[in-house]
Amino acid sequence: MSKTILALDIGSSKVCAAIAEQKDGELVITGSGIAPAQGLKKGIITNIDLASKSIKKAYEDADRIAGTSPSKAIVALSGAYVKSTNSNGIVNIPNKEISLDEINRVMQTALYNANIPHEYEVLHVLPYRFRVDDQDFIEDPLGMNASRLEVDAHIITAPKSSIFNLKKAVKQAGIDIENIVLSGYASAIAVLNEDEKELGAAVIDLGGSTCNLVIYSGNSLVYNDFLAVGSMHITNDLSMALHTPLSVAEEIKIYYGNLKEPKNDYIEIPVIGDENNTHQVSLEIVYNVIHARVEETLMILANSLEKSGLKEQLGAGVVLTGGMTQLEGLRELASAIFDHLPVRVAKPRTLPALHESLDNPSFSTLIGLILYGNGEYTLYEIDSNKRLRYKNEQLFADTEKSIEPLQKGEESEILDELTNMQSFEEKNSSIKESLAKFTRWLTQLF
Repeated sequence: MSKTILALDIGSSKVCAAIAEQKDGELVITGSGIAPAQGLKKGIITNIDLASKSIKKAYEDADRIAGTSPSKAIVALSGAYVKSTNSNGIVNIPNKEISLDEINRVMQTALYNANIPHEYEVLHVLPYRFRVDDQDFIEDPLGMNASRLEVDAHIITAPKSSIFNLKKAVKQAGIDIENIVLSGYASAIAVLNEDEKELGAAVIDLGGSTCNLVIYSGNSLVYNDFLAVGSMHITNDLSMALHTPLSVAEEIKIYYGNLKEPKNDYIEIPVIGDENNTHQVSLEIVYNVIHARVEETLMILANSLEKSGLKEQLGAGVVLTGGMTQLEGLRELASAIFDHLPVRVAKPRTLPALHESLDNPSFSTLIGLILYGNGEYTLYEIDSNKRLRYKNEQLFADTEKSIEPLQKGEESEILDELTNMQSFEEKNSSIKESLAKFTRWLTQLF
């Protein structure tokens, strides 16, 4: 059965849409569209009507090329104001064999145990460590014999207001939302290979107005962060430093942006407010302005890596993607700032396209959304619809029907189960203490 995927990356500088289909067993991009972003600032919707127009324009362009009109989209959400927490869940296995139901139950328990603010909504529950009885670091517990299953999970939440505004803007464009995915998570799906996930890697998507950071360790996403700075800030800096219009500053950044070494040449540019007149500026000034902004941005991101406490686990180093990576010399500067960790500048995985290729770093999030829709995500996760997703779910025809979110009654059952386990542990501790007292009494007696 052919599956059609619609992906929407709603960024601060542009809105991208892409439609993909399975053709002869291969995922092919059949249409794409790009529109200038309106009503968005630093990854947040600030004007629903304007944002909706941008979304509709990008979608209609993609639809026109593809010739199909999917009504549901997988949409990226910026990391702005997103909060994350780690939680733990434990369940008993009554049938002594771990099924998808038990994995769903233990992950829902971790979610139930998490301290999530009322005004926030869950985007992802991502397990990063399973334990089966006394065995630690289990990659996939499915089918194993056990009496107890435990999970450590990374839970990503977003403000309900941000999600509501996103849904409303997309709905006004005539599209329903199938799923919401953290943009940094989508970018990581598009650029990381299996070895990098296993060894541990930090993915930094350097976008127009934002930078999204996620860290993978042991094939699981374990950390995410956000910085409200991007390549548009370089444009603003150039405009102010060179006293030239923003449109001219953007062209200078694209054609003369260089982080390797300054040049001694001069260029003629129009004066802001009086574009009929021009003045000469040195490319050395252009270099200094760009270098200062990029260096500051990378240093903040380096501090975030330190703050994560996971820097020692980045065996594969740092992977940079996003539009800003097209600046010449960025990799060398990043390597110096990130304490000489391995640094790679990455394009998204190449997908066959019937119209236009999207293998540019600025489309990493968009390609990641398509791959997510095609089943390429963490082995298990609870998604924004609070449903369990399983990477090999095509092997289980009834997965979509059988794995449901916990109901209120089931939540109380889990709470009772946790209480019983705690009670058992307390009784066990009491027995040990009594035995110790009895042993001491015998020692004194004889």
